[in-house]
Amino acid sequence: MSEREVLAGGVNEVVRVGAVVHRPTGPWSLLVHGLLCHLRANGFTAAPAFHEVTEDGLEVLDFLEGAVSNYPATPAAASRTALETAARLLRAYHDATVTFVATAPRHGWQVAAVEPVEVLCHGDYAPHNCVLDGDRVVGVIDFDLAHPGTRIWDVSYAAYRWVPLTAPSNADGFGTTEEQAARLRIFCDHYGLAATDRAALVDAVVARLRGLVDFMRAQAAAGSAAFAGHLRDGHHLQYLADAEYVIRSRAAYERLLY
Repeated sequence: MSEREVLAGGVNEVVRVGAVVHRPTGPWSLLVHGLLCHLRANGFTAAPAFHEVTEDGLEVLDFLEGAVSNYPATPAAASRTALETAARLLRAYHDATVTFVATAPRHGWQVAAVEPVEVLCHGDYAPHNCVLDGDRVVGVIDFDLAHPGTRIWDVSYAAYRWVPLTAPSNADGFGTTEEQAARLRIFCDHYGLAATDRAALVDAVVARLRGLVDFMRAQAAAGSAAFAGHLRDGHHLQYLADAEYVIRSRAAYERLLY
């Protein structure tokens, strides 16, 4: 296959050309390319390899074969196997970034660092940025929102998306509060989340969702047409509603977390 194929993308247009994809770059892309090269050099092959930046400013990355789920989640992405393998892959990714983040710049990423820095957060570890082989998560893509941060900061958003920790008003979600609590425990167990982080997880999810809304508003104010569109469509209102739901569900979630 050598013809051009426009792939579904949330903010940027991504074009597949044979075995590679061409994506727009930003001021943060040089740092992301360093991250991708580090991952490959350290045996983490579930992320695309970086090849080059073209003369017209597009980054060239490997195309990862497999399926990507949008919302509502496909049956494969909503399966227990996907939940478990997503958590394990996130842990493997985080562990592979520990030596990178030790010397990586704290500034210059699209998203500000979250102290105390432990890993290089993916920033948007969700079904729409993961690649499935059947119902197993085997790859992760789109590192534009990567930034130095804590494990729990990344885990909190990943859990929100993969469990998912969504209010009944969210048409993209599924499961009762009790079912979500059980899936949250599964995700944390397969990631290997420490007890201290589990104790702080509900608060982290709420902070992460509210922070996402702040980020969306800032990007829209800075001229991003994509994020302005998200605000017009009311995406931020659903994130805030989900945050309030998570607060109300705290007791049910925390009862099964340990």
